[in-house]
Amino acid sequence: MTTSSKHDKPNGCEPREKFAKGLGWFSVGLGLAEIFAPRELARLVGVRNRPAVFMALGARELLNGVGILAQNQTAGWLWSRVAGDIMDLSLLGIAFTERGSDKERVEGAAGAVAGVMVADVICALQNSRETQPVRVEKVVAIDRSREELYGFWRKFENLPRFMRHLESVREAGQNRSHWVAKGPAGTSIQWDAEIVDDRPSELISWRSLPGADVENSGSVRFEQAPGNRGTFVRVKMEYQPPGGFFGATIAKMLGEEPEVQVQRDLYRFKQVMETGQVTTTEGQSAGRPSSTSPMYDTDNTRK
Repeated sequence: MTTSSKHDKPNGCEPREKFAKGLGWFSVGLGLAEIFAPRELARLVGVRNRPAVFMALGARELLNGVGILAQNQTAGWLWSRVAGDIMDLSLLGIAFTERGSDKERVEGAAGAVAGVMVADVICALQNSRETQPVRVEKVVAIDRSREELYGFWRKFENLPRFMRHLESVREAGQNRSHWVAKGPAGTSIQWDAEIVDDRPSELISWRSLPGADVENSGSVRFEQAPGNRGTFVRVKMEYQPPGGFFGATIAKMLGEEPEVQVQRDLYRFKQVMETGQVTTTEGQSAGRPSSTSPMYDTDNTRK
């Protein structure tokens, strides 16, 4: 006898999956037409036959279609279709200005591509909502005691001193805090977080509360290095990128990969704790170090 639960997936595909599969088969069909019947397709669209161009476009469509149908990183392949639609509209715009093109047919083709692009965007957004979260784990060795490192990190207001993506962190009482971070394209994102595990000189872990602009969680562990040679600071973070797969892809294109960002933050934390300052040339004509240590808040001379 078999049993089922309300969480079991029903027979067949969900509407979202059927939608994506339909676009996948459309990509395969269009790709085959562009590769094997470029002359007929060119006549239908009203442009001159350019076999090499149609071959490249056909290969792109086949790749997108197979990727969607394989259901591996579906959102990514759908956003790739959107990028392809934009490329096709650009090519049709160029073709419209060329001599010998059938402008009415080109306009009709452009309208059809625009309609397909709307469907692609809708389907991509639907699938992006279930994109896998970004997970990052990085570690750095710091020549300071676990107690000192824990004490500095536990005051969350200190975090923006070395985490460049953070604008502010404010303690809100009852193990809760309010975070403001830099978002895509100059925006700001905010969330409230709570501490879920706090072991002095050993571990701090936190998670965002419902209603956060970005769902996230993380932990920092302070481990004694062998031979009493400082402390290993190990950070683990997980979050849903703003905009799903599309937002994560754009962030990487802009050079904001989370792995690199976290590693740089840890190196700055190391500088703060070991030297009392972060070496930077940002906004400083002479490239002088910028103090970020509490030791320098009231007195710039070492004791």
